Amino acid sequence: MTVTDTAETGTLLGEGARTIRIGTRASLLARTQTDIVAAALTAAGATVEVVTISTEGDRSQAAGTPIAGSGVGVFVTALRDALLAGEIDVAVHSYKDLPTAAVPGLVLAAVPAREDPRDALVARDGMVLGELPPGAVVGTGSPRRVAQIAALGLGLQLVPIRGNVDTRIGKVRRGELDAVVLARAGLARLGRVGEATEVLDPLQVLPAPAQGALACECRRQDTALEHLLRSTLHDEGVAVAVTAERAVLGALGSPCSAPIGALAEVVEDLDDDGRVIERLSLRAVATTADGALVRGSATGETEDAERIGRELAEELLADGAEPSGYAMPVSEAGSRPGPDAVAGEAPPPAS
Repeated sequence: MTVTDTAETGTLLGEGARTIRIGTRASLLARTQTDIVAAALTAAGATVEVVTISTEGDRSQAAGTPIAGSGVGVFVTALRDALLAGEIDVAVHSYKDLPTAAVPGLVLAAVPAREDPRDALVARDGMVLGELPPGAVVGTGSPRRVAQIAALGLGLQLVPIRGNVDTRIGKVRRGELDAVVLARAGLARLGRVGEATEVLDPLQVLPAPAQGALACECRRQDTALEHLLRSTLHDEGVAVAVTAERAVLGALGSPCSAPIGALAEVVEDLDDDGRVIERLSLRAVATTADGALVRGSATGETEDAERIGRELAEELLADGAEPSGYAMPVSEAGSRPGPDAVAGEAPPPAS
């Protein structure tokens, strides 16, 4: 996209314009995602500076210690605090990691183009999920993935894992695990998608709400910057899809680390007069109190994305989905994932 309203953005572009400070986490994936935003702003004529912010999640991950509490927002809070304090002007998040509640004083200015949101398997000997033998040990930090993969009945042992992409894939290469499940988007942004041995079909494993999408936040009063971010980076189709997915999450009253999957797409359809129109298609999955899966789907007009998501969540609740908290299913090998499973959904590979 290109900047079209110079009256709104002129103070941020060209010679003498103020430098836009973009906050990022220290991980390679976070920096890579921030570079996408920085490059787009630079191409539009802005001067940018990337500022690294240390988050509680990063410190916990580096130390190998469990994240305290629910783990909600641990990769986000420090960036938002820096934004509100005026230490940075833009925060770039993995949209999936954002809590559903808005923060006073901040505005979501842009949702850039989305990477493929599906999950990916990296397995030994080039195997796909169905080729792994019963008892094979598969690492994932995501309760959502655990619930859906366990439901496939493949007899796999699902174990918690934390760390960055190198750490997780390294456990497969060293023979400590038979496979790991990661977000394809993270692998693609790091130029490592070729290491995936399978991209998982959403009919089997739905991704997390907003997986593969980025979110750019700025201060609400910085209207010129908000306009620049939106006109330079915003993808309305992605924003519509992610709005529906996160509406499911919000209506279920669940944290971003809960075992809830949702995937929306803007698709072409025909109206009653045979004209081509765009419609929203949404699928979602949640768990019941005993760990069983509840699935649902809905379609509707793109302008009704939030309502479609809320109503689908209500259907899931009516079918027995847990509104908050959840029961983690016992893995096929008979053990429950440890406490890191909840905290681990938010690390970089899942973005």
